[in-house]
Amino acid sequence: MKKIMMMAVMAAMSATTAFAQDDLVKQAQKLCDKGEYGEAVKVITPALTSDATKDKAAAWNTLNNICYKEYEHQGQLAGEHAVMKDKPEADSALMYSSIVKALEAAMKCDEYDVQPNEKGKVKIRFRKANQDRYTNGRLGLIAAGQYAHTHKKSEDAQKAWGLYVDCTASPMFEGVDLSKDEYRSQIAYFAGLLAYQNKDYAAATKYAKIAAEDPERKADANEILLFAKKDGAKTKEDTLSYVNTVKELHTQHPEEDRYFNLLMDYYIKSGDKNAMKKWAEEEVAAYPQNKMAWALKGEAEMNSQQWDAAVASYKKAAEIDPTFVQVIFNTGVCLNSKAIELKDKVADKKTGNLTTENFNKVKNILLQSKEYLEKARELDPNREKVNWAYPLYQIYYSLGEKEKSAEMEALLGNN
Repeated sequence: MKKIMMMAVMAAMSATTAFAQDDLVKQAQKLCDKGEYGEAVKVITPALTSDATKDKAAAWNTLNNICYKEYEHQGQLAGEHAVMKDKPEADSALMYSSIVKALEAAMKCDEYDVQPNEKGKVKIRFRKANQDRYTNGRLGLIAAGQYAHTHKKSEDAQKAWGLYVDCTASPMFEGVDLSKDEYRSQIAYFAGLLAYQNKDYAAATKYAKIAAEDPERKADANEILLFAKKDGAKTKEDTLSYVNTVKELHTQHPEEDRYFNLLMDYYIKSGDKNAMKKWAEEEVAAYPQNKMAWALKGEAEMNSQQWDAAVASYKKAAEIDPTFVQVIFNTGVCLNSKAIELKDKVADKKTGNLTTENFNKVKNILLQSKEYLEKARELDPNREKVNWAYPLYQIYYSLGEKEKSAEMEALLGNN
């Protein structure tokens, strides 16, 4: 008997609690009707998350109504003050935060509104009214983002602009044609840019992809996408995804130097000489008129001491651009290195002397090196791009050109 009584008491308490929570919804609505929006929010807040609240959809919709009314109220104050300066000023921060909270609450309301009731039936009650309100009302989020951005609150700006983009995917807008939204790609771009600046790389990627759907914003959006992937990379897989994305864009837009430059920067910094060489070979095969691809291939071969292959690649680059002083200089350096290597190989192991035949072989290569290094000197007399003085000194000294080697030695002494 005692146990039955306790169960009855507990049931009564539960019913009372549920009644109290649902009554908060009514109280909050009354406060809203009286224009006491701040108090209404305080009253409704406990009911939003309490398990005792039976009608969560109604609770969230009430918060939606309160915040939207606050937004409208502050907007009205702003309009009146603009016309008559003696009227009270609006609280702009409150106005714009209210439209954000209002739409968030409406979307939360919709989540509960589509759930089956105690009889297992779904009866959507609030969707139509919220569709009517926010199909155009969501435009307030654009101004909210602009206000936050102007006041250097980048996270709030990202939230407002991100919500403007994200809300269209909410079931709340099911059946509403939002395809003619002229602002979507622009706001997605702004949201992506702010997300990148806020180091929220996942959001930056998401919004950049949406912005890139607009041909007019594709190039700028791809910049966000690339750098979000690059800076947000934490694993080898992330880095590979970034590189593959750049490669894909490079293939789609071979005329854009920036994609090639990003790949070149990646391979140079990676320190993986074999990977860089393989990529350079792919590049010259696909784009034989790309001087930088030939230069990069030559550098990879030069680093591997493949002198003849490097010289051939550098010569290809110089054919495309005869003023490309760096590859002309490197051609001379490779030939000089080849001559030194040959000399060490064919010299007598005991005396270090060369036969006349071998001396002429080495000399012939040195003369070729001299030609390219002197060309580099001609193109870059002040050594602003390449320092040709030391390798030329080596060449002149080896060829016995004492006057010229002394000139180079003097230049080196002035460094």
